Amino acid sequence: MADWNDNRASRTGFGASPAYKGDVAGRTTYDAGLRRHMLSIYNYMASGVLLTGVVALLTARSGLAYSFASGPLMWLVALSPLAIVFAMSFGQNRFSTGTLQALFWGFAVLMGLSLSTIFLIYTGGSIAATFFATAGAFAGLSLFGYTTQKDLSAWGSFLIMGVIGLLIASVINMFLQSEALMWAVSFIGVLIFAGLTAYDTQRLKREYVAIQQMKVTRPGVVSAYPMGKLVIMGALSLYLDFINMFLFLLRFMGASRD
Repeated sequence: MADWNDNRASRTGFGASPAYKGDVAGRTTYDAGLRRHMLSIYNYMASGVLLTGVVALLTARSGLAYSFASGPLMWLVALSPLAIVFAMSFGQNRFSTGTLQALFWGFAVLMGLSLSTIFLIYTGGSIAATFFATAGAFAGLSLFGYTTQKDLSAWGSFLIMGVIGLLIASVINMFLQSEALMWAVSFIGVLIFAGLTAYDTQRLKREYVAIQQMKVTRPGVVSAYPMGKLVIMGALSLYLDFINMFLFLLRFMGASRD
């Protein structure tokens, strides 16, 4: 582990930076690099969300959304994004950066086709209001994760277990059709993905910090580290946090067309 630039070396937050042997210019370069890295992740994530929204809106207006509301096409557009997420997660070390980029954009398009059906259920105004509410909450939570001195790593296993619990409860409710369980799942889902937004932001920042430290202590190991892959996978994580939080909030804020 590289020496830290002051006596705050034991601090668990992100206020301290890796040492640059007293080189203020080097520390400034590091800070600028971190900002560029995180901005790249946010830009990819926001572009993916925008692409999904445009595809969903155009698909709904064209009438194709009815084709994805039931039948074989419904399962195709619902399961294809999940397959891409698994492929990206387990194949990121084998895939090139260009392949991961193509998979990310393909995933965003397929999610747009899948989400086009929400325009058949909720009014456009309530969807827009929920989107902006989610965007505001996401920005605040991500800023908290980026700036907090509190170590959020302990949240990880708890939140992942929560996601698994949500999936199980959602599958069970497909058979029970319990309205009370649906509201409970929605409420807990908002909380879990709110927590994941802050946790993932801090995790992505930690990953960058760790790589920069290794470049100081083991330059030969990470000299050619594919940072582009880290950006794309980080964008995918934040994208999933945003979309899931939006969908759970929509159950509370969405106004039905009926």
